[in-house]
Amino acid sequence: MSSTVAQDRLTGRAWAVLFVLCGAIFLEGIDVSMMGVALPSIRAELGLSTSELQWVVSAYVLSYGGFVLLGGRAADLLGRRRMFVGWLAVFLLFSGLGGFATEGWVLILARFVTGIAAAFMTPAGLSIITTTYPEGPQRTKALLVYAGTAAAGFSLGMVVGGLLTSIDWRWVFFAPVVLAALLLVGAVTLLPREKRPGRREHGFDLAGALTLTGAMLLLVATVVRAPDVRSGQTITTLIAGVLLLGLFVAIERRVAAPLVRLGILRNLPLVRANVGAILLVGSFVGFQFVTVLYLQELRHWSELETGLALMVIGIDSVLAPTLTPRLVNRFGNGPVIFGGFMLAAAAYALFLPIGADWAYVAMLPTLILLGLAFSLAYGPLTIAATDGVAEEEQGLASGVLTTSFQFGSALGLAVVAAVLAAADELTLDGFRTALVVPLVAAGLGLLATIPGRRGKPAMA
Repeated sequence: MSSTVAQDRLTGRAWAVLFVLCGAIFLEGIDVSMMGVALPSIRAELGLSTSELQWVVSAYVLSYGGFVLLGGRAADLLGRRRMFVGWLAVFLLFSGLGGFATEGWVLILARFVTGIAAAFMTPAGLSIITTTYPEGPQRTKALLVYAGTAAAGFSLGMVVGGLLTSIDWRWVFFAPVVLAALLLVGAVTLLPREKRPGRREHGFDLAGALTLTGAMLLLVATVVRAPDVRSGQTITTLIAGVLLLGLFVAIERRVAAPLVRLGILRNLPLVRANVGAILLVGSFVGFQFVTVLYLQELRHWSELETGLALMVIGIDSVLAPTLTPRLVNRFGNGPVIFGGFMLAAAAYALFLPIGADWAYVAMLPTLILLGLAFSLAYGPLTIAATDGVAEEEQGLASGVLTTSFQFGSALGLAVVAAVLAAADELTLDGFRTALVVPLVAAGLGLLATIPGRRGKPAMA
């Protein structure tokens, strides 16, 4: 397609392809954030305990975080279009199964498989962009639109989740089925066909895939479950995860065709971008969790009222594809990312003195600044994490970035949950203490993404 697209502009077909790929990342983002609003209604109807209920979220996080690197490499080795279309269909089927669930274990199983589908679908979609649109203005524009759509899906999911849950929580599962079906038709029709991947002399690195997936599952499980289990169990799963990760590294150093070329981690801009991704999303998810509990448990706002209150964060969906490209073209990725973290840190600091009867107007500056922060940082981080990576490893780089976003979500949620759990009950002081976590994360993000000397962007 790159030969048919003008040097600096996207053709109608190029926009149509981008629309399909953006629809998939919007679907993934909105699916994650809608769930938080629906959990109380799910528990009420299915009779789940608190421990069982958390697995509705954790099953998705664990499977997504554990399989996404394998998904990225599978896109490179088995075909990006094939992986995207096939796993989008799986996503559709198991999201629908979740909507029909009458038992908790069925719902949890559906969420687990849906997470696996997202883990294969998402890096395939991102690597289609980075290999279809030539490096330069076209790819930058496509990635910023894609990242803005992802951020919009994530931030607007609270609103949509509140609206759908007010009708019936099952629509939180059925609505993605409708969108996925439309996207599937578009993907089959519009996505460029690839040459069938040739037979690999050394085959697929199955040992590396299994050890890496096992390590990711254990490490993510350690973070997600830490607030709810004894310290001994946390230490055990952490050690097991680290040991499996060490075994994976040993395998990758010896195998003829490694799943992950370890040399890619010598790419400093890629590493810094992924650290920034962990801290950006982790801080936001932690803040969102605390804010939802504050509004619903302490202030007794409804799910719909909470979703509407957070809707203003969705301004990133407008600014990311319009304002951010201009700023990146003028200043480079590094300064724009750094500016995003500055706004995020300011937003969290402004929310620290929350009161028991705070008016919405007092919360509004934080929510607006968060929308601005996401619009500035999310897209440029995506560019920095894939820029300069060889075409045959774009799926791997995309998988690493998606892993960082997912691990950041789990980490941010787990840490604030642990802080809140330290208090026997949800109090205003407990909320204020938990709000320090996203502020610290944003501060660390500033350190990780500070531009280089003489104004040269560290992640240009």
